[in-house]
Amino acid sequence: MTLKEMQEKREKLVSDARAALDAITTNTDDARAAELDQRHDTIMGEFDTLEKQIAREERLAAAESAAEARRAALRPKGRDGEALGIDGEDEGDASDNEQRQADYRDAFYAALRAGGELGALEPEQRALLRQGYVENRTQTAGADAAGGYTVPTELAKKIVETMKDWGPMYDPGVTDEMITSSGNPFDIPTNDDTGNSAAALAEAADVLDDDSGDLVFGEKSLSAYVYATPWLKLSFELLQDSAFNLEAFVGSKLGQRLGRIANAKLTVGTGVGQPNGIVTASSLGKTAAAIAAIAADEIIDLQHSVNAAYRRSPKCGFMFADTTLAAIRKLKDGQGNYLWQMGDVRVGAPDLILGKKYHVNDDVPPIATGNRAVIFGDLGAYMVRKVGNPLIGTVRERFWPKVGMAGLIRFDGQLTDSAAVKHLKLA
Repeated sequence: MTLKEMQEKREKLVSDARAALDAITTNTDDARAAELDQRHDTIMGEFDTLEKQIAREERLAAAESAAEARRAALRPKGRDGEALGIDGEDEGDASDNEQRQADYRDAFYAALRAGGELGALEPEQRALLRQGYVENRTQTAGADAAGGYTVPTELAKKIVETMKDWGPMYDPGVTDEMITSSGNPFDIPTNDDTGNSAAALAEAADVLDDDSGDLVFGEKSLSAYVYATPWLKLSFELLQDSAFNLEAFVGSKLGQRLGRIANAKLTVGTGVGQPNGIVTASSLGKTAAAIAAIAADEIIDLQHSVNAAYRRSPKCGFMFADTTLAAIRKLKDGQGNYLWQMGDVRVGAPDLILGKKYHVNDDVPPIATGNRAVIFGDLGAYMVRKVGNPLIGTVRERFWPKVGMAGLIRFDGQLTDSAAVKHLKLA
């Protein structure tokens, strides 16, 4: 099935699903209503599967295009890469930087093929890897955490892309992003001036000078918490097999593992010894009447609990778990219009709820008693601080003849304006 055919089928499924729900009226008996409701869920399940296929096809096409562009830019030896996260790197012309990047990439993969045995490398390769070595310190006084080598550019991109697949919170297109080379605490000044205004001034009267017009600043701090994956063990045969795509394998597996913890902490982290998750940091916008259900009017109330200034932000939108999306898809407003509106992938228009984008994040609590099941607002007000690039460490002796590999990242997250994002809480 071509991409166009899948898109056309997608539209038909949405039409059929809506027809099934529209057929349920006040005169419909319970058995028929249950049958139509089940038909709707079956169709939307097929819709979800098809939507994922469309996304994969589009992603594959983009990857193929990018790969072709990279192949066109490669030199005859076919080397590419970059050692990132190094302060004070010498600046030079483009060709010198490209050569250094390529040499670092070669040294990095040579070390992996050697099972982490740096003694098997040439002296020049060992020197290159030392330039990309990063020592990470814990947030409390004491021993250093394990260090590692920054990954080459292409592998870093694969890791970050895979992390995005596991949730939206690490995606700079959803939240705000700050990248620093060191992990020192970073203070962010805050100011809420929404309660201040101006007043009429009588002729010849003096302007009021009682300090009420002064700006009041607050402060929020971003740390750099360290998270590491479990060991990923590879056989030496795979490491030495030149036909094995080590870059894709390592990038995918470590990216998935890093992505799970990053998205979870940036979503529901407590803020104590870990990031302050966006759900945790959000303020109350609406409390649902039921303990395990959401009404259409409550979604509308949540949306309007956020000031219109935040709703105009290009990053304004909803966020909830996939099971919550399934429930919202069935909701209608007072005029019988569905809150959920299908987009058009052909022109890059996303699906919408009440005219706003939404992001599926399964780390947001589901619909259940007391849970904050839906958040809405300017998601760009949530700052994700990232320290350098992911690191990879290797161990030989512990898993001999296999080689153990682990990934490590440093990040933090904080909602800089609590009025910008609000949540709907179940009773």
